[in-house]
Amino acid sequence: MPDLLIEVFSEEIPARMQTRAAEDLKKRVTDGLVAAGLTYAHASAFSTPRRLTLALEGMLAESPTVREERKGPKVGAPDKAIEGFLRGAGLSMDQLEERDTPKGAVYFATIEKAGRPAAEIVSEVLEETIRNFPWPKSMRWGAGALRWVRPLHSILCIITDEAGTNVVPLDIDGIASGDSTEGHRFMGEGRFSVTSFEDYEAKLKRSHVILNATERAEAIWADAQNLAFAQGLEVVEDKGLLAEVAGLVEWPVTLMGDIADDFLGLPPEVLQTSMKEHQKFFSVKNPKTGRIEKFITVANRETKDQGATILAGNQKVLFARLSDAKFFWENDVRVAKTGAAEWLAKLNNVTFHNKLGSVGERIDRIAALSREIAPIVGADADLAEKAARWAKADLNSEMVYEFPELQGLMGRYYAEFAGHEAEVAAAAVEHYSPLGPSDDVPTAPVSVAVSLAEKLDVLTGFWAIDEKPTGSKDPFALRRAALGVIRLVLTNGLTLPLKSLPLRDDADLTDLLSFFHDRLKVFLRDQGIRHDVIDACIAMDGNDDIALLVNRAQALQAFLGTDDGENLLQGFKRANNILSQAEAKDGVEYSFGADLKFAEDAAEKDLFTALDKFEAPIAEAIRGEDFAAAMAGLAGLRAPIDAFFEAVQVNSDNDVVRRNRLNLLNRIRVLCGSVADLTKVEG
Repeated sequence: MPDLLIEVFSEEIPARMQTRAAEDLKKRVTDGLVAAGLTYAHASAFSTPRRLTLALEGMLAESPTVREERKGPKVGAPDKAIEGFLRGAGLSMDQLEERDTPKGAVYFATIEKAGRPAAEIVSEVLEETIRNFPWPKSMRWGAGALRWVRPLHSILCIITDEAGTNVVPLDIDGIASGDSTEGHRFMGEGRFSVTSFEDYEAKLKRSHVILNATERAEAIWADAQNLAFAQGLEVVEDKGLLAEVAGLVEWPVTLMGDIADDFLGLPPEVLQTSMKEHQKFFSVKNPKTGRIEKFITVANRETKDQGATILAGNQKVLFARLSDAKFFWENDVRVAKTGAAEWLAKLNNVTFHNKLGSVGERIDRIAALSREIAPIVGADADLAEKAARWAKADLNSEMVYEFPELQGLMGRYYAEFAGHEAEVAAAAVEHYSPLGPSDDVPTAPVSVAVSLAEKLDVLTGFWAIDEKPTGSKDPFALRRAALGVIRLVLTNGLTLPLKSLPLRDDADLTDLLSFFHDRLKVFLRDQGIRHDVIDACIAMDGNDDIALLVNRAQALQAFLGTDDGENLLQGFKRANNILSQAEAKDGVEYSFGADLKFAEDAAEKDLFTALDKFEAPIAEAIRGEDFAAAMAGLAGLRAPIDAFFEAVQVNSDNDVVRRNRLNLLNRIRVLCGSVADLTKVEG
């Protein structure tokens, strides 16, 4: 079966667009081919700075012939109806067939679409793909109407089979398809023809182009580690930067350079961020001191002087960039040493949200809430308030203005120069955490207090102005904030009923609590807790205490996973169903207490005894939030409940006995329902 090779060759494609573009090329071409009846065995997409490539294996040589049967109008229908049907089918009257149906004679048409050669289909699909490619940004050049991310130079499109290689004929705005491409911009030797994907990939490599982006990234990382290891250093890992740099070069040449002594005293985060953002350099640190001492740059060509000229130029530019960073740092340190009053004052002039006031006003709210939360998390209230008031101070620093991603980190450094306690410095960076499901959760009491206050303030604030997440839109990251509160509470084992906190009066806390429950469901489902178990626990009192809710859900899930739990659930459901039906029929509520003196059967008496035995311990366990013990108590009811339903007919002919037994079932319902709302549990 034939193979297909496509390459779209242009000027440099931005690195951030390459991977997505390769996948878009693959999807659009393969979807178009399959829709036209041209299937294939395997498809692979590749990208370099100057090309998008698609290779298909095992493609059909032509699309299959398709026969389609269409039902038309009735025999004797108006001429216009029949003529319209004939036009749609592309047939004449003598090609129709009359068939008898339950509704009378009807015209049927059999349409046969002959298969088409693969080259014809590929040409149509590729032209459609190129002309309507979904670039985030595109451009026109010259006098043509074609748009591409950068000026398009050539299109390689060949089909290879046992008979040889054929070019798929295609012309888009004067760019004709062919069987040739070119290698590296500087080290290549001009255009060359190819006959297959294997030939294409091999010739590209000989022309100093590594086609596979993953292979380029692996080569960069391996060479960088070797250079650093040779001098007893290590490269700071950065997968995002590695992927970006792999998209900037076709033939990576890794070089290591020095950072001038003038800048070695800068915080490592400053050096790393400046080099990454401005130069796309990897940082190299000394594992003994933790200092960033060198950098790794990746050139796109080999040179006779082994990169010496490239390194010299990079070091010259880096010196200028780091001089700016040093200037920002020294100015910020000078302000921090004076207490940073000017930074804090300026926060009152920075709008957080037009309906929620300034950042300064927000800090006042966070500071007040931090004081309230501090005793709950074991933090000093004065220290928590102090940390809250310092936490956003670095937003007005020159360093954070230049590199916003350093907010918090710089606040920690500046806190030390301002003479603040270590807890205050730590809270400056940790109060933003956790930022995601895999981010570390703060455990230091002061940091926990400020982090909780910060997240609860943003949630209640946006709830107060009715700016809630909708569908997939969450512009203020409120889902992340709610998950952050959940993880802070659970990781630190906090008893923190949300309704007991002095939150905003103008926020719909009932609706906000429902939002927390939705986030908690997602969190617990990822941990294997069943959705119905979570719902059964959310239905109970105290559901604003996240830790209590989770402990209850975990204990209930473990209990239901046992034979005792499964059987007791069935017994509860049977008791609840009988009782509910009787209450609906009789129009009364059977909750007045059952009396042992009306018990007739031994199993009935045993159930009275078991309920008397376990009611108090179960209630005590629930009050102590020992749900495992409460579940163990319920397990003791399994056998007597099973025996009761085996031996006793609840709906006795004797009305007194019947009412007593229904009241006894109510004791089962109430006792089991004190642990969780078992009516919401499936099974």
